[in-house]
Amino acid sequence: MPDRLEKEEKVAIAIEIAIKLGLLFLVIYISYLIAKPFLALIIWAVIIAVALQPVIAMLEKRFGNRKKIIIALTAIVVTALAVPTYTLSDTVVETGQELAAALQDGSIDIPPPTEKVKEWPLIGEKTYTLWNSASHNLAKTLAPFKNEIKHIAGSVFSALGSGLGTILMFIAAMVIAAFFLMGAEEGERFYKTIMRRLLGDKGDEWANLSTLTIRSVVTGVIGVAVIQAFFAFIGLVLMGVPFAIVWALVIMFLTIIQMPALLVIAPIIAWVFSQGSGTPEVVFTVYMLIVGALDGVLKPMLMGRGVDIPMLVILIGAIGGMMLMGMIGLFIGAVIFALAYKLFELWIAEVKEEEEAKQAS
Repeated sequence: MPDRLEKEEKVAIAIEIAIKLGLLFLVIYISYLIAKPFLALIIWAVIIAVALQPVIAMLEKRFGNRKKIIIALTAIVVTALAVPTYTLSDTVVETGQELAAALQDGSIDIPPPTEKVKEWPLIGEKTYTLWNSASHNLAKTLAPFKNEIKHIAGSVFSALGSGLGTILMFIAAMVIAAFFLMGAEEGERFYKTIMRRLLGDKGDEWANLSTLTIRSVVTGVIGVAVIQAFFAFIGLVLMGVPFAIVWALVIMFLTIIQMPALLVIAPIIAWVFSQGSGTPEVVFTVYMLIVGALDGVLKPMLMGRGVDIPMLVILIGAIGGMMLMGMIGLFIGAVIFALAYKLFELWIAEVKEEEEAKQAS
């Protein structure tokens, strides 16, 4: 009889635990669904706040009044993003309408190619023939590619819309990051409390590691992309390449997503040589090829700096995370992979300690 009562009591406890776990899971899941639309925005805000904290601290030491510095910096960044985005979107819409009307009327005037186009390796003759035909009758030349042009145009406008949405989200994230920066000390204590709750004595160390990893990725990926785009812009402007700022931004975007900048630089070099083949063109080519290779030199120097994690681990985490989760994965992937590497190090260290203890005994 006592055994039966004991079994019934165990069953009742098990049912109670199962019900409580089910309710807990249900609360967590519903909370996740409620927060899901805002998660990306909040994560971006945290990343921006972590990346900007050293800059804010430096400015605060020099000028004081942290709140005014944060407000001023936020206003500058938001204005720098919003004004060009509004102007560019308005220009793109107007240009698209004008281009569509011009294509229908056949009023687009394309200058004929120079004879130097024929000298391009592999594609020279075909490019010259197509270009020459388009300069005489654009509508007839493009007629066989009508479906392809529609598909490309749709992809371009879709990419532009996605890019516009990303910029707007970044602006909103910057505003939220400003509030996080104003309460940085409380936020840091809260984060370390969570990490201590999850990881015990290693909580503070791992909290610092994740913070430094985010800053390392910002420096090694975004910082290098900005440097590369800046030097590319200087070369494009000096050479008189049209839409220099647009090509520089495309180069920056390609570098951030870990694609070679030569995808843009090579066609630009080809276009420059179609206009002439003198000393300026040769110097421009050498300069732009150096710019295209800058990320391979700077990234190993900057990524992983100040973090007790090998650069290759952070790079693999950033690239893998981006492939899995998009741009935000650059940071989340690097942090998770860095923490995983630390766990692996601790596991190996425990095995070594056990072996040393056995040998000592």
